[in-house]
Amino acid sequence: MRHIISLLLENEAGALSRVAGLFSARGYNIESLTVAPTEDATMSRMTVVTSGSDDVIEQITKQLNKLVDVVKVVDLSEGEHIERELMLVKVRASGKDREEMKRMADIFRGRVIDVTDKSYTIELTGTGQKLDAFLEALEEGVVLETVRTGASGIGRGERILRI
Repeated sequence: MRHIISLLLENEAGALSRVAGLFSARGYNIESLTVAPTEDATMSRMTVVTSGSDDVIEQITKQLNKLVDVVKVVDLSEGEHIERELMLVKVRASGKDREEMKRMADIFRGRVIDVTDKSYTIELTGTGQKLDAFLEALEEGVVLETVRTGASGIGRGERILRI
């Protein structure tokens, strides 16, 4: 089962490496990883997407809590949460295809953020399934380049990750 684990950790050199090392040393896979400083510059928030049974996720959580830099660990998948990814996709757009690419971006609530004579760069946000659906809806050979951030998540309502 897929889990989104959110960590609050000290914003210090090597913290990311220690978390990633914990996963690799135990043979756990990281499907996506995002990290950035929080409103408190001394802290960073890391979101790790991984898969495993409840026992495996419990073991991961316990091991993460043992790391010195980690302040708090929450499995967002255990409750209601909001999850989003960002994708930038460069598509072939010339001649009659330009209007079709613009229409596809609009259907998926994307924005064209860069235009050249032969291509558009489209920005999309949403769940991973939405971004996958956009790519599947495009004709084969249209996509020139794709970059995705991986999932970021936050608990709904009063569910807050703080010290």
